[in-house]
Amino acid sequence: MFPVHSPWASSFRIRRRHVSPTTAGLFPERPDAIGPKQVVQSPARTEDQRGSISDRATTDCPPASRIQSGNQDRKMGPVRNDAVAPPERANTRLVGIARLAAFSPPAETRRKSAEKPEYFVLPVKSILNRCDSNRVPFEWTINPYRGCEFACKYCYARYTHEYMELDGSEFEKKIYVKKDAAPLLAWDVTHKYSYESEGSGGARPDHIAIGTATDPYQPAEKEYGVTRACLEELAKREGLSISIITKSNQIVRDIDVLLRIAGRSNLGIDITITTLRAGLTRLLEPRAPRPDLRLAAVKQLCEAGLAVGVSASPLIPGITDHEGDLEAVAEAAKKAGAQWFFSGVLFLMPSSAKQFLPFVREKFPRLAKQYEQWFAKNGYAPEEYRRKASERVARIREKYGFRSRPWAENKRTATCSQLSLGWDAAAQTMERTQACATG
Repeated sequence: MFPVHSPWASSFRIRRRHVSPTTAGLFPERPDAIGPKQVVQSPARTEDQRGSISDRATTDCPPASRIQSGNQDRKMGPVRNDAVAPPERANTRLVGIARLAAFSPPAETRRKSAEKPEYFVLPVKSILNRCDSNRVPFEWTINPYRGCEFACKYCYARYTHEYMELDGSEFEKKIYVKKDAAPLLAWDVTHKYSYESEGSGGARPDHIAIGTATDPYQPAEKEYGVTRACLEELAKREGLSISIITKSNQIVRDIDVLLRIAGRSNLGIDITITTLRAGLTRLLEPRAPRPDLRLAAVKQLCEAGLAVGVSASPLIPGITDHEGDLEAVAEAAKKAGAQWFFSGVLFLMPSSAKQFLPFVREKFPRLAKQYEQWFAKNGYAPEEYRRKASERVARIREKYGFRSRPWAENKRTATCSQLSLGWDAAAQTMERTQACATG
């Protein structure tokens, strides 16, 4: 395991200080265009340049509205002229997380595959990031990496790479490994976390969601161990409220530390399984583990005594919502020991739509027209579809005796905001759909 985080907090002193709204002054001026491949020659120089304020909640949480990229003051700082960059972002001045990413040195890797992504060491100021969105039932997020190798075609989080002035298509190609996770998180929890959350009127602790924007158990974790480092730090505390969401069976590696956390804090684990059809999974989630491996992980985690549920999100209209498909996932989850089950309808950010709509046109041409009508200008499916989907999920929960996610039950008061599909005549035969996002 390569040491991208320091195990010794004593050698890493963190000073809190006031910073200006822009991080332009925190990094040296560079007259030439620079990109992640054109990094500084000495990693030590980059490591000394920590202090970004850019890794904020808006980059880790589902946005409340359409993301506005590139609206920062760009009068100072280097520019990116990558050939792959969209025209509207070429020649822009790099500030904040974009500047930090541009200076990030390559991370060592033992992987030799030609298909492996590029890895970079990202020196950040914070690991625990505030999420103020009303769409989600948590106050804080931890994302040990930026970017995700699983390359899910529908992934909403592709927009987070746009904060770094990278195209959303590079989300699975350029993975940023956050440095010094353990000492940073130790400071964050001590100074930022509240055991009496304002949203609950002081009745419960803040909730920390791990894996909201990138999978914490993607292949990078085998080498860099940032997720494990974060969990080890959380295991030292008590009275926390924590959830983890992943598509990877690699999580069973950490059963020992997960049990330590669960013994002192509230911990819930979500395993995402969008369909039981392995071929369809490979098409939609090219590098994620097979559904049967994920179900085996659910079973192993449950047998260890951990609280585990299954997420069937996103429910993809006309693709994973056929009659019986969602029910089959729920039945398999119940047999594996899952305690709760939820599913949310596909949500397409503009950066995600740019990747997903061409995929639909190529692989599911009968659905192309309907998807263009629904998602070309709006990230949500029509309300009627989302309503029927919500009702379908409610019936499934009742049939199999599932509960809702416990931490969502504590906070969620708004009704589901995503619903169903009225197919046109060409796609009518594929309509067997329904399900709803619960944040």
